[in-house]
Amino acid sequence: MSDVFIAGVSMTHFGKHLERSLKDLAGEALNAALQDAGCEVGQLEAVFFGNCVQGHMEGQDMVRGEIALRPFGVSGVPVINVENACATASTAFHMAVNYIRAGAADIALAIGVEKMFSNDKNLMFSAFDGAWDVHEVEQSKALFSAMAEGVKVPEGSTSPRPYSVFMDIYAGFCRMHMREFGTTQKQLAAIAAKNHQHSTGNPLSQYQKAFSVDEVLAAAPITYPLTLPMCSPVSDGAAAAIVCNSAGLKRLQQARKETPRVLASVIQAGSNRAITEFDKHASRLAGEKAYAQAGLGPADIDVAEVHDATAMGEIIELEALGLCALGDGGPAAERGETTLGGRLPVNPSGGLESKGHPIGATGLGQIYELVLQLRGAAGGRQVDGARIGLAQNGGGIVGIEEAVTCVNIIGA
Repeated sequence: MSDVFIAGVSMTHFGKHLERSLKDLAGEALNAALQDAGCEVGQLEAVFFGNCVQGHMEGQDMVRGEIALRPFGVSGVPVINVENACATASTAFHMAVNYIRAGAADIALAIGVEKMFSNDKNLMFSAFDGAWDVHEVEQSKALFSAMAEGVKVPEGSTSPRPYSVFMDIYAGFCRMHMREFGTTQKQLAAIAAKNHQHSTGNPLSQYQKAFSVDEVLAAAPITYPLTLPMCSPVSDGAAAAIVCNSAGLKRLQQARKETPRVLASVIQAGSNRAITEFDKHASRLAGEKAYAQAGLGPADIDVAEVHDATAMGEIIELEALGLCALGDGGPAAERGETTLGGRLPVNPSGGLESKGHPIGATGLGQIYELVLQLRGAAGGRQVDGARIGLAQNGGGIVGIEEAVTCVNIIGA
């Protein structure tokens, strides 16, 4: 395969932006990525625009990318609108990379943007309801309830306030893992505390407050064993990446000596499997393909950004990707292996739990973080000597796993 370079990246502040429009966030991300790459807007030959909920929130059901980016000079080139639940931005990135690999363009943009906050909380939380089979809601609830059997739920450990249905899904995963492997709530708290500590070094993170393990455990409950700091918040934000081949790179005005390359980009849909068939997990299969494509293995990864919509998500993905042994995700966090300075720093950005999770932009937020790490430009959260980074981003639920998962590996 021909080399694909990540010439420029950007990310807005993730958080609550009620006063800003989706166009405004998209324009900020676009212009910052262009500046980072030394690229003029007229040099873009294709755009892959990721968004999930603008139709639900605002009624803009179609041609979202063309409308959002036209005010900033994007016109006359292909604009492909992308939706793949929480994996939307990673899917846009994957498509841009493969567009370059196919020789269809020399320079392409992947951009994801989301406006999720609303004063109407029912509207806001119902945006998540379309990320699983709307015709089998009761069957799906029963499936995750059964998954959670065998673990006693303490009284008062479920929030009376509205929250995303995906927190109940992750609670099912948590309790199953607790039953099968002995994972503890304290281990989940260790992951959350680690990610919140990491976020204090990220000025673009939605939250930048450190929590101790005890503070995470004592925080307001969501649904057992999850407490509020263990769960990703509702977020607004945008992120972007400009990718190119060697010919495109020569046309850009960047002054860097090194530009990270895409070593692997894989998308894997989920499949029907038993909950304990961990070797058939979508992320396991995607990871195996990505390692093979890159000519690397789990031991070669220096830094990882994985989909921690809850602390349990980090455990699931690390184990599936072979970055720790099956059942060892929780203990590894307790031992400090995934903390900055540990064996394999995970989510140095703060992860979805603290950096935020604007679902149409999340995957490109991961790419942004890894590019900074490989440039040695991540400031106080820099991973020493980082040369190979892995990003995993999942989306939706079908059956008992993600509907889709994306794994990208990039190298300095």
